[in-house]
Amino acid sequence: MNMRAAVLRDHSLSMPIECVAVDEPRADEVLVRVVATGICHTDIKVAQVEGLSPRPIVLGHEGAGVVEKVGSAVRKLAPGDHVVLTFDSCGRCPTCSVGKPSYCYEVAAVCFSGKRLDGSTTLVSDGAAVHGNFFGQSSFATHAIANERNAIKVRKDATLELLGPLGCGLQTGAGAVLNSLGVRAGQSIAIFGVGAVGLAAVMAARIAGASKIFAIDVVDERLALARALGATQTINGGKTDALAAILAETGRGVDYALDTAASDKAIEQAIDCVGPLGTCGLIANKSPAQTAPVKILGSMLRGRSIRGIVQGDSVPDLFIPRLVDFFMEGRFPFDRLVKFYPFDDIAHAMRDADSGATIKPILRM
Repeated sequence: MNMRAAVLRDHSLSMPIECVAVDEPRADEVLVRVVATGICHTDIKVAQVEGLSPRPIVLGHEGAGVVEKVGSAVRKLAPGDHVVLTFDSCGRCPTCSVGKPSYCYEVAAVCFSGKRLDGSTTLVSDGAAVHGNFFGQSSFATHAIANERNAIKVRKDATLELLGPLGCGLQTGAGAVLNSLGVRAGQSIAIFGVGAVGLAAVMAARIAGASKIFAIDVVDERLALARALGATQTINGGKTDALAAILAETGRGVDYALDTAASDKAIEQAIDCVGPLGTCGLIANKSPAQTAPVKILGSMLRGRSIRGIVQGDSVPDLFIPRLVDFFMEGRFPFDRLVKFYPFDDIAHAMRDADSGATIKPILRM
């Protein structure tokens, strides 16, 4: 069938909307009518950086929509179901087999190659193949082909056009706190960078019952929002030494730290502010070659752990519906982060995401 899709053919944030043909779903796939899709900084990075994904390609990986068709082997979904589209995985490698799909051995192939694992593409324009299947969805389009694994059924009484960002950015921040770090009631955490991922972490830390939630950023407006969403202390890292402030408040350091900013200074301070037997989680990076400064002796003497986190260690079929429930209960008000844009204004929305003018843009189809 034909549909409208934003096709990236260069390395800019401008991607013209074209008419393209989308494949029929295969046995383990579903066709989803996309209602809305979030814009994530990974979309921006892939658009701007040479070699991360091929061209031409349809990006987008925070889609939400309604199932229209299901393949013959699909069992968990039916036409009419509301779904959030999330990252894809192979479903059979050692990490997938133990319930850790976000660390899938085939992540480059299933999320960034623009093709199915068998090398086929899902989209065609004027008889020529267009790369789709970005994160198993390519949701910058009015329809998307997804695998049964990465189309997550959600309750129908939740506003569907809001839910797409739960598939990546918000799942990552909240999952880092609740799944990866396992923050418990009465513990402390410092969150460096309060964009969409960091603010999701702030809200999750409040849900977990953390007694001290430090939010560190250089934008006062975002810090004010972080405090409204649950941060107990906010620090403008451009005006105050965040490490000194955290140590002055806690004495020994925090139980957990989370870096979502990817600046060298933020990473160093996030590691150094962790107290004995604590853990620092690293989510973001500027480039594949970025390194982190680590004081080896201090980390040894404190028994400090440093770990990377992808997608908040989420099992999406379980965690995304849980986040929807938190939202419906008023405990995870991520609607305060979003701004809606018409699909035709995708270039404007991408620029606002890149500049930080909007925390979480959502495109309405």
